[in-house]
Amino acid sequence: MTRYALAVDVGGTKMEAALVDEHGVLVGGSRSRQATGRQATLESLNDAVISIVTHALAAVPADADLVGAGAGSAGPIDRAAGAIMPVNMPLARGFGLAESVRSAASAALGREVPTVLGHDGGALALAESWLGATQDAGASLSIVVSTGVGGGFVVNGAYIPGATGNAGHLGQVRREGGLTLEEIASGPASAAWAQQQGWTGATGEDLARDAAAGDAVARAAIERSAKAVGEALADAATLVDLDMVAIGGGFSRVSADYIDLVQQALTASAAHEYSRRTRVVRSGLGDEGPLIGAAALVLRGPVGHRGISAPRRSGDAAALRVGPPRP
Repeated sequence: MTRYALAVDVGGTKMEAALVDEHGVLVGGSRSRQATGRQATLESLNDAVISIVTHALAAVPADADLVGAGAGSAGPIDRAAGAIMPVNMPLARGFGLAESVRSAASAALGREVPTVLGHDGGALALAESWLGATQDAGASLSIVVSTGVGGGFVVNGAYIPGATGNAGHLGQVRREGGLTLEEIASGPASAAWAQQQGWTGATGEDLARDAAAGDAVARAAIERSAKAVGEALADAATLVDLDMVAIGGGFSRVSADYIDLVQQALTASAAHEYSRRTRVVRSGLGDEGPLIGAAALVLRGPVGHRGISAPRRSGDAAALRVGPPRP
């Protein structure tokens, strides 16, 4: 019998859900999305969870062994409380995402569905180490550059969540002028900076189009983002001694050379030879990565193998292994 997990990914502009099998393959027809955004509330997020979870579970194969649900969210998160405090959704602070997903899934299936909450950057790191671009790395960081910026670490095959589940929250490190990396390098921040320089577009997609057409300000905004990301990654590589960094997210595709620009900035900024050797690569899983990672919280970690729910103590921060379960 094939094992499956319900995967939920919550971001600053949308949330998605899908069924994912034990090989990391999304079940056809199970994926759907709902909008989130800065005006999202506790009530609107709960309604959206019910919608996408119900849709996904309608596609459960007849012979499926659904082992649980994994939810990855923009952070910070509180694993002990099962709640999220997303920077980009201020009205939704304290939303009980784990309980919302568990309740919706359990109601849809008529039985208890164990649910695990993780930071979306950590979920992506799990996915990339399992099936994506960092499979061969001893120590890796996977990040998203999109509406927000976040990441997660995998070291020697194990996801490192940290004390509260927020390890890898790169977007909130401080950079020039006291701004966070997210306030400099994310898609919305880059578009806002370009507008301050006289650019007349509105979105990351507009930046991509105009930069490709030769607009100097749009190109400068892209280079500014990549430079800030690369310098922050140089610090991370110096601190953690990374082999590899995988970058995904919509804004990371704003130009064909974005990853190259980040690599150049990392190499130029890194303090030591060991950190200068860190390789920057594009995410190997595209826009399915966050969902695969959310499922991996259940399918590849000890939580899923033991059939228990998310950790209940703030100090319970044992690493989740990416490799096969131990006998």
